[in-house]
Amino acid sequence: MTKRLSAASILMLTTALSAPAAFGLAAAAQTPPPPTTSTPAQPGDEELDTTAEDVQEATPGAADIEEPVGPPVEVSGPTGGGDGSVIVIQGRYIPEPVRASSEVLSVLSAEDIARTGEGDIASALQRVTGLSLVGGRFVYVRGLGERYSLALLNGSPLPSPEPLRRVVPLDIFPTSVIASSVVQKSYSVAYPGEFGGGVINLTTPSIPEETFLTFGGSVGANSETTFETGYTYFGSDLDFLGFDDGSRDIPFPLQNAIDNGLGGTSSTVTPEQLTSATLALNNASTTLIQRNDDIPVNGAVDLSFGTAIDIGSDRLGIIATAGWDNSWITRGGTEQFVAGISQDADGNPALLASQGEDFRFLETNNRIVVNGLLGLGYEFGEHKVRWTNLYIRDSLKEARIAVGSDGINVDPDTLLNRSRTNWFERQLIDTQFVAEFEFDDLSIDLRGTYANTQREAPYERSFSYEFDESIQADFDPTTVPELVELGYTEQVVVNGAWVNDLRSNGQNAFLAFSDLSEDVYAGSADFAYVLPTDREIILSAGASYGETKRDSSRYNFQYRTDQLLPSTIAQLRPDFLVSDYVVTQYGVTLRENFEEVTRYEAGLDVLGVYGQVEMEPIDFVRLTAGVRYEDASQTVETFDPDGGAGTGGSAQLQNTKLEENYFLPAGTLTWNFAENMQFRLAASKTIARPQFRELAPQQYLDNESNRTFIGNQFLTDSELLNFEGRFEWYPSRNDRVSLAGFYKKIEDPIEAVAIVQGQTFFTTFSNAPEATLFGGEIELQKYFPLYDWGIEDGFLSSRNFVVVANYTYTDSEVSVDASDTVISNQTGQPIPATTYFIDGEPLVGQSDHIANLQIGFEDEDSLSQQTILLTYASERVTSRFTGSLPGGERVAIPFVEDPGINLDLVIRQGFEIGGIGFEAKFEARNLLDEDYEEFQELGNSRIDRNVYDRGQSYSLGLAVNF
Repeated sequence: MTKRLSAASILMLTTALSAPAAFGLAAAAQTPPPPTTSTPAQPGDEELDTTAEDVQEATPGAADIEEPVGPPVEVSGPTGGGDGSVIVIQGRYIPEPVRASSEVLSVLSAEDIARTGEGDIASALQRVTGLSLVGGRFVYVRGLGERYSLALLNGSPLPSPEPLRRVVPLDIFPTSVIASSVVQKSYSVAYPGEFGGGVINLTTPSIPEETFLTFGGSVGANSETTFETGYTYFGSDLDFLGFDDGSRDIPFPLQNAIDNGLGGTSSTVTPEQLTSATLALNNASTTLIQRNDDIPVNGAVDLSFGTAIDIGSDRLGIIATAGWDNSWITRGGTEQFVAGISQDADGNPALLASQGEDFRFLETNNRIVVNGLLGLGYEFGEHKVRWTNLYIRDSLKEARIAVGSDGINVDPDTLLNRSRTNWFERQLIDTQFVAEFEFDDLSIDLRGTYANTQREAPYERSFSYEFDESIQADFDPTTVPELVELGYTEQVVVNGAWVNDLRSNGQNAFLAFSDLSEDVYAGSADFAYVLPTDREIILSAGASYGETKRDSSRYNFQYRTDQLLPSTIAQLRPDFLVSDYVVTQYGVTLRENFEEVTRYEAGLDVLGVYGQVEMEPIDFVRLTAGVRYEDASQTVETFDPDGGAGTGGSAQLQNTKLEENYFLPAGTLTWNFAENMQFRLAASKTIARPQFRELAPQQYLDNESNRTFIGNQFLTDSELLNFEGRFEWYPSRNDRVSLAGFYKKIEDPIEAVAIVQGQTFFTTFSNAPEATLFGGEIELQKYFPLYDWGIEDGFLSSRNFVVVANYTYTDSEVSVDASDTVISNQTGQPIPATTYFIDGEPLVGQSDHIANLQIGFEDEDSLSQQTILLTYASERVTSRFTGSLPGGERVAIPFVEDPGINLDLVIRQGFEIGGIGFEAKFEARNLLDEDYEEFQELGNSRIDRNVYDRGQSYSLGLAVNF
C-alpha cells in the first residue's frame, strides 16, 4: 500500500522529532594599615599633630577593632586625585578602593569574580548592584543602554568589534585575564565625558606576590544541545581553533570585480569576469547544512603563569595567560513579527502573525574563544610601570534552518524554508603602557595605548525555498530514521517539493562579505599635588587625547539568472543549486544586491582637559569638585557604488560631521559621619554621543536578533544631568550595607526605533525629545561564622555562611509633547515625535526591578565555596514600535524582553595530592530552565518575536597549581 505524505509534513515531522522540545510543532595577604598622615600645625598651635591612628583611638570602640584581612584589590585607572590616603578616614573596615575614592563605586575583586564562577567578565558584572546583562554581551547600568556605559581597560579606552556599536562587548573578556573590575556610578572629571550610567574599568594583573603556574580545563553540557540534534556545516579544517584556514577568503576574481566597481555606474566588469568570479567561490563547504544528531560537549583549557624577580630593592613582575574555549548552543523556537495593527475575528485591534512573518527555527552556534595576555610590571620605590598586551579572538559558527510563512514579502499561504550559514570573527589586540609615579606630595599617572579590533564575516550565505504542491515525486522513507520508527517503510508518493528558481522574493540565494576594522590611539596624563596647607587640599589636573578610526564594508550579492530553471534544477539542494554546472549551463551569476551604502569610514577625535580640587573642609568631610572641557569631532563618511565616481566606482555621500565642545562639571561630597559609615552626594553633567553605526545609513542584518538595522545620519549628542545620594556602612571586615537614590535627566536620548519602509522592516535610531530616570538601590553583604552559632568542631567549624544581596528599582519616562518633532532618517525633515514615541513610555533596555542574591558557605582556612546565585530582571523594551488604531490613535507596541529568574549553583573546592594543589569547580546554570522570550502584546494578542529554550548548562573543571 502506498502512503501519501507531503514533503512539508516530512520536514516538519522529522525536525520536530529530532530537535529540542522548543522546536516542537505547536589566598590572603595582610592589608597594610592606612599611611600615617599629619595635619599641618594651626597658627599658634605648634604641637598639634593628628594621625589616622589618633582618629581611630579617639573613636569609641575603635581601639579593639582588628585591621581588615583580605587580598589587596588591584586597580589601575585615572584617579584625578592621587591615592586619596591623605584624607583622614574613620573606620578601618571601609575597603581601600572605596576609601581612596571620592566617588560612588562598586568593586568586583578577583575573589568576587571567582565566587560567581562566570567565564567572562560580562556575566560576572551582572551580579553587581544595579547592573544587568543584555544579550549576554552588554552591561547596562541602572537600566541605561550600553551607550551610557563607558568601558576602560587599565584606565584606557577600547575599540569595539561590533558593527552596531562603538562600545566593546564585555563578554569577550575571560575572567582569567581580569584582576578586578570597578564600576563607578558617579562621574569624576578625570574620566571621559561620555558617562551616563557609569564607567566600568577593568584592571589586568601586573606583579604577582609569588611565582605560580596554573593549568586547568573543563567540560560542559547543555540540556537542549549536548548529544541532541542540531545543525552544522564543514567550513574549514581549523574552525575548531577559531581560525579559518583561508577557505573563506574572498577569491581573487571576485575581489578584482569589486575593485573594478562591481555594481557601480562606472563598472568595468564584463559578464565573463562576473561568471569567473561566481565560479571561484568556495561552495559546498560554506553552504551545505548537515544535521548532527550528537552535538559534542563543551570544552575549555587555560594556562597562567606569574613570577616576580627582585632586582635590588626593585621588583619585576611577569604574568602570562592563555586560554581556549569551545562551546555549542542549539536554539529552537518561534520567530514572528508583524508590520502593523490588524483586527481579530471579533473586530478588536490585534497583532496577527498570519499577516506578518511566522517561522519555527532551529539553529546551532559553535563559539570558540582564544585569548592570551602578557604583562610586565616594574616597581621601584613608590613608582610602578606596567606594559600590558592582550589578545582575544572570538569566533562564531552558525547554521540555521527556519520553516514558516512570510505574509509581508511573499504570501501568508506559501510555506517557506529559509537557511543560512555564517562565520563571524571578532578580534581584539591591545597594547598599553601605564606609569604611576609618587613623589612625596606629587603624583603623576601617564597612560598610552594602541588597540585594534576586527570583525570579519565572510561567506554569509542564505537560501529561501518555496513549497510547490503541484510537484509529485517518489520518496524512500527508509532514508529518515524517524519515519522508519513510525512505520513508514514502503515507498511514499510525495505531494509537493521545495523549489528555488533564484528569481523571486520567496526563492532566492544571497551571499555577503563583511569586514570591520577599528583602531584606537589614546594617551593621557594625570597630575595630583597635595598643597602644604592647614587642611588637606589636593589639586589635580590632566589631559587626554583619543583618536578612533573605523572602516566598515559589507558587500551583499544575489545569485540570479535570466533563464527559467527547470523544475529538476530548482529542486536541487543549496550547494548543487549554485554549483559550477548550474552556473555555466543556466547562466547563474552573482549580481550586486548592494544596499544604499556598502562602506563607511568613521572617526572620533576627543581632546579633554580637566581641573579638580579635593579637600577636607572639616574633619571627616571630603569635598571633590571639578570641571572637564571636551572638544570632539565625529565624522561618518558613507560610500555607494551606484554613485558613479570615486575609487572603484564608489561615490561619497551623506557625510555626517558632529563638532561639539562641552564644559562638564562634577562634584561629590563625602561625609564619614560615624565609625565605618559614610554618606555621599554627587552631581554632574555628562554626555552620550551617537555610535558610528547609528549614523551610517548602511543596512546591516544582525543575525543574533534576526533584524535589519539602518542608521540615521541626523542624530545629535545627548546631554545628561546626574544626581545621586548614597549611604554606606561597613560594620565588620567582610560586611557592608549601602542605600542609594539617583535621578537623571536626559536631553535628546537616542533610542532604537522599529519602522517599516516599503515592505521591509527595519530598526533605526532617533533622538527622543527628553527623558528622565530615577530609582534606588540597596545592597547587603553579611558573613555569619558558624562557630558563632555553636559549631566549634568538625567540617563546618571553619566555615562562614555568606549572604550577598542587592536590589535596584528604576523608573524612566520619555517626555513627548504634541508640538515636539524629530528628524526622519529617510527625508532629513522634521516629523511629529509621536510618530516614534509615546509620552510616558520607558527607555529602551530599562528594567523596573533588578535583584541578585548569593548565598552559600565559604571556608576560612582553605578554598571551599558552595554558592547559590539567583538573578532577576523584570521586563524591558528592546526596541520601540508604534502603530495606529482604527481611529488613528498612535499606540506603543514595543518589542519586550523578559529575562526572568536565573538560578545557578557554583561549587569550588581546593585539595592537595602529593603536595600539589588542585582546584575543582562545578557549575550548574539556569536550573529553573527559564526560556528566552522577546514578544509584542496588544490587547489579548501576543506575537513571539523571538522565543526559544535556553536549557540547563553544566560544567566540571579541574585546575592544578604548581
